[in-house]
Amino acid sequence: MTQSIVHSDVEIHPQLTDPLLADLLHPTRQLWTARELVDLTNTVAAELTTSLRGLLRFDEDQRWWARLALTGGVELWLLSWLPGQQTKPHDHGGASGSFTVLQGELAEEYRYPGGPVRRRAHFAGQGIGFGAGRAHQMSGAGTGSAASVHAYSPPLVATREYTTLADVPAEIAPLPAILFR
Repeated sequence: MTQSIVHSDVEIHPQLTDPLLADLLHPTRQLWTARELVDLTNTVAAELTTSLRGLLRFDEDQRWWARLALTGGVELWLLSWLPGQQTKPHDHGGASGSFTVLQGELAEEYRYPGGPVRRRAHFAGQGIGFGAGRAHQMSGAGTGSAASVHAYSPPLVATREYTTLADVPAEIAPLPAILFR
């Protein structure tokens, strides 16, 4: 178990020592837009690549993840994927989100309430932001390992899982966040 380093109202993974990350997190910002989140994940993936790759672990039995940072307004994660590893269909409990592919390829099926299920491939360097009403299922694609940086605002909101994306309700109601400190 690792301990986070706390900079005032920011918790940062102890192996991430570049001061750029703390500067990017804007601890006084309480709610981030999808555009701000994708700017964050794009910048972190591009500027902290070496540090992030030093943290990465790949496990054949299960997906691996590590929280990179947490403030009162945003949480940031690093996830690894081997080909075929996937999430269950889920939403983010009313939080907006983003992800940027650090390496490899990810496949995504996603749906907005009342809309069709769509499919999309995401490649290294590509990032997207999305609003609170989106449900998706992601998987490692291609022949090699993949990694991605994810951000959510508000932070620490539970996800809801679905049997299939067809089960996403007509409205995704917000879930309560867990209080930060």
